Amino acid sequence: MTSDRKIQIVIVGGGAAGLELARKLGSRYGRKRHDIILIDRNRTHIWKPLLHEVAAGSLDASLDEVGYRSHCHRWGYRYHYGTLERIDRTARRVHLAPVLDPKGREVIGAHTVRYDYLVLAYGSVTNDFGTPGVAENCLFLDSQAQADSFRDQLLDHCLRVSRAMSEDPASDARVRIAIVGGGATGVELAAELYNAADGLSYYGLEVFDRKRLDVTLLEAGPRILPALPERLADAAREELEVLGVKVMTGVAVTASTPLGMETRGGIFVPADLQLWAAGVKAAPIREGLDGLRLSRGDQVIVRPTLQSLDDERIFAIGDCASYTPAGSDRPIPPRAQAAHQMADTAFANLSRLMAGMPLKTFVYRDHGSLVSLSRFSTVGSLMGRLVGGRMAVEGRLARFVYMSLYRMHLLAVHGRIRGTILILVSYINRFVRPRLKLH
Repeated sequence: MTSDRKIQIVIVGGGAAGLELARKLGSRYGRKRHDIILIDRNRTHIWKPLLHEVAAGSLDASLDEVGYRSHCHRWGYRYHYGTLERIDRTARRVHLAPVLDPKGREVIGAHTVRYDYLVLAYGSVTNDFGTPGVAENCLFLDSQAQADSFRDQLLDHCLRVSRAMSEDPASDARVRIAIVGGGATGVELAAELYNAADGLSYYGLEVFDRKRLDVTLLEAGPRILPALPERLADAAREELEVLGVKVMTGVAVTASTPLGMETRGGIFVPADLQLWAAGVKAAPIREGLDGLRLSRGDQVIVRPTLQSLDDERIFAIGDCASYTPAGSDRPIPPRAQAAHQMADTAFANLSRLMAGMPLKTFVYRDHGSLVSLSRFSTVGSLMGRLVGGRMAVEGRLARFVYMSLYRMHLLAVHGRIRGTILILVSYINRFVRPRLKLH
């Protein structure tokens, strides 16, 4: 590198891992001798674990999202609006696809961005495992746009049922929703739907209540929430069934049709809305990653330093990275806490690499799993030295810890001062903003 050229660090993906890393690098190095560039296909960021609340209308994403352009101005990095198409490792360039408007007109042409160091943090998408009809008939929760689409369709069906009941009080009109996947996303959405149904009566749907919801949760495994201890998973199932959710375990979906779900046991589950949340895989890159070795789930396989196996100048963090610690037979799960920890290690190792120092080994610390059943309950398990290993938590303590995870994300993205202010504002918004977002 010539002395007058800035060191260029490109981060592809503005999710939890990528955005936290961009903030740390921008804050540390600024723009004097470094050029930190964040590339993302969206204009704003919202913490992915909140998308089920956006989908149910319980959360107004416009109050919680982070605009990349204003954030980069504050923290000393640059933002490029675009989608990664391929990597050229020899030339050290990333190729971005053209950006088109809704009418197909070109906004930004295809172009390349050079890098000295590249961090892949483009996240994951829902894995439909090639199940027939899923891509055509099911909704997903991979982005804010998809969550908004689910909410709009949910409200349309609720209005349809409310109108039918107003015209004929004896009508048995219902909103039928099938959710595939008994992990955190599916379970949390199922509970949040009943919170939304309770709130609709305040906003003009006086004859609509939760009894008009038919929510079915389908899980191919023997129980829901396999990441939690069985006792807590059973408690969550009991809470869902009290709300009115029909929980079906050991039921594999074989196809999705416009009218509902077909299962391996021959049971047909009718549904007006179908949501698929049965697993994730790394987001696809159209023309590949120039020979970087990938896992079966298309994740970039990384070394203990989070560098790719094939190129020490390329790191991968978050859901698109596959790292199996020594002595383990499974890679680290794609979770928010893993993304947060990977961002910290990638920041340290990029700094060390540029300074010619030895790199750190990534050590994943599992702090446990928590699942929120909306305002009705929260269950989970905490892990760590303070609790002597694993501790089951429920109720208010679990809810407090669950909310603390998001507060930690706010502090990591916005810094201590601004993050603390935003946390205080969120408390105020609980009282002043509408209970549901209906537009």
